[in-house]
Amino acid sequence: MQYYDNSIFQKLPELVSYFKTGILDDNKNIGHCILFWGADIQSQCALALEIARLLNCKESGEENCDCLNCRWVREQTHPAVKIYTRLDYKEVPESPSDDESGSGGKKNINVAQARGIISELAVTSDYHRVYIFCDRDEDGNLLPLNKINFPEVTSNALLKTFEEPPQNTTFVFLTNDKSDVISTVVSRAQSFFVPSANSNIQDSDLVENFMNNYWSIERNSVLEFENDLLQLVDENGIVEVFEQMQNYMFTVMKSNFDNKVLFHRLLRDIEYVEVAKRQATLTPPMNDATICANLAFKMILE
Repeated sequence: MQYYDNSIFQKLPELVSYFKTGILDDNKNIGHCILFWGADIQSQCALALEIARLLNCKESGEENCDCLNCRWVREQTHPAVKIYTRLDYKEVPESPSDDESGSGGKKNINVAQARGIISELAVTSDYHRVYIFCDRDEDGNLLPLNKINFPEVTSNALLKTFEEPPQNTTFVFLTNDKSDVISTVVSRAQSFFVPSANSNIQDSDLVENFMNNYWSIERNSVLEFENDLLQLVDENGIVEVFEQMQNYMFTVMKSNFDNKVLFHRLLRDIEYVEVAKRQATLTPPMNDATICANLAFKMILE
């Protein structure tokens, strides 16, 4: 199945530009472990493949570059760019602990698979190796990583490699939520929320006045920010308000890409709102006032 998407430049311009700037820097200013999270795994994979293309491009990295490496990545035949899922390993595991289901890796990315990755990385390569970890079904549809298909025993087998990878090696993890991947992997990765590239026009009308330049709010005004947030939630519903807050932040990101401090602040706050949104949909849900208070203090004081 084709996972590379030529339209990723139009769908996620701010993130593509962010990584392109880092990759084209003389020092290749990009982390060796990257974690993408959000609902749109297909777009996460397309973005990961675009990063792989930029890392291996022998020309200028332009969108229409037709060098051999770029063609290979687009065709998903590049020898150093690989997508690892539980279905990409068919051998019988060496011991029951490698794959508790005994399914030869079909239940999870197992330890035997991890050992194969480590052995492969021991051989030098002229390319920049990019290993993308996710899941897929029998029809080729991409699925997110979780603690079942990427279990702790496998993650731990690769931790040293994630922490100190060979030169010119980048690992990318695709998941719905950072909490679905063990914390020791998350702590070694740069995390980025990837908005759905398939969404309709993102509405933020309800929160535009409330959110306008919120990053400039003085710390001593946090209670006023909290009260305004709670009033919006009471009038419009907590999930709707949180989704529009994220939409607003996405819009600001697109028009302030060159402001790296603000860009990272917005990425962080999008994640804070996502956590608050999950708290609001628990069974039973947390109290709205408590959720709003926690969110306001994180966004303004941290």
